[in-house]
Amino acid sequence: KRQAQMMAARFTDHEGAKKEGLPGAMVPGVMSQAILAAMIHRWAPDGEIVKIDTIFRAPVMVDQRHHVNGVVTDLDEETRNAEVDLTVTNDAGETRVLGTATVKLP
Repeated sequence: KRQAQMMAARFTDHEGAKKEGLPGAMVPGVMSQAILAAMIHRWAPDGEIVKIDTIFRAPVMVDQRHHVNGVVTDLDEETRNAEVDLTVTNDAGETRVLGTATVKLP
């Protein structure tokens, strides 16, 4: 149980994260991916995310402002599949998370 609490500290506690060598608490990767998925659903509320792949290049830090972006790079009008490039960047313009998604549009 103690090990689970120590691992979770990097996500919930600035001091606990600093003890692990991080500058502060960070957002879990799966949450970053969920935020990207939420952005897709805001753009295409009736769309279906067929596939989403993400690469975590650097920690997304709690208490820092981040920008979530998506750019449609391809649209297959026959299958109604859109390919979307995804990024999470910080205010310094550093890419923290990047990825791609395939979205089936209605």
